[in-house]
Amino acid sequence: MKEEEREAIKRFIEKEDIKVISFEQFQEQDSTTNVKDNEFVLFSDNGVYMQIVEKGNGNVLKDGRYEVLARYVEEQITADGTGDTLSLNTIGNLAPHPDEFMLTKSGKNFSASFTTGQMASVYGSTFVPSGWLIPFNYIRTGREISGRAKVRLIVPHSEGQKNASAYVYPCYYEITYQLGR
Repeated sequence: MKEEEREAIKRFIEKEDIKVISFEQFQEQDSTTNVKDNEFVLFSDNGVYMQIVEKGNGNVLKDGRYEVLARYVEEQITADGTGDTLSLNTIGNLAPHPDEFMLTKSGKNFSASFTTGQMASVYGSTFVPSGWLIPFNYIRTGREISGRAKVRLIVPHSEGQKNASAYVYPCYYEITYQLGR
């Protein structure tokens, strides 16, 4: 199943014409990705791919607890490398309610639990996918709408939500992050 997952991710990357860059190149580019060239950085230690669309204009998070609002589109990456939309929570201003989670930062480590939203209700778990937490080392999240950060992620099952982990499938996400109260 893991081999099938790797092949599905590979086909998705080819289909979407994604240019994969190394973590070293990402660091050389001031921890940014070139959206025009459709660059995604591969975190080889966990298999997550990330594109920073908007870094946000808030602050780098210090150690502590934060309420985070997330609007996202989730697509299961199928065996042929296409995406099937799974969740109804969407990015734009039209999403009636973002998912909310409490994020705890300690050094470079993050943990989080959903407090409200579709992820918790659809998957029956408050667990925030660990793949969703990786961007917080590289973005600047603010409270204002103009301070939102936006990323795109390819998340393997090992870093994903409950069903992805159980049934071994990768997901593609577009997520905006904004600080809550």
